Amino acid sequence: MGNIRSFKELRVWQNAIAVAMDIFELTKRFPPEEKYSLTDQIRRSSRSVAANIAEAWRKRRYPAAFVSKLSDAESEAAETQTWLEIALRCQYLTLEQAQALDRQCEEILSQLVAMISKPEKWTIRSTTSGRSTVPRASTNKVGD
Repeated sequence: MGNIRSFKELRVWQNAIAVAMDIFELTKRFPPEEKYSLTDQIRRSSRSVAANIAEAWRKRRYPAAFVSKLSDAESEAAETQTWLEIALRCQYLTLEQAQALDRQCEEILSQLVAMISKPEKWTIRSTTSGRSTVPRASTNKVGD
């Protein structure tokens, strides 16, 4: 596969969107009294994972900014796991639902850590001629 041209082609972004949508659907069943607390918090953090990945992708010219946004996505994924645990303990989710979502979050975290560990595989580099080069990212890589 050639160069990835859009964050939407990244498996990690696709996985993050899938989790956010699963959480959106499941939280429709949360009690009304949770609307402005747990429901809002878990939706916000789960959506923020994908949003931060998209922002990171647009900051590939600046490796430190790229890693920083991926780190933000990693933090939001961990926060989402905490809200999932609270939802489970409040009995708003079944054990199976919570475990499935937690596994998905762990996969996303693994992909983010792999990207953070090797930002040079993802960032845009300047050549001596002043032109930018984009590394080729294969669909077989962990974070793509």
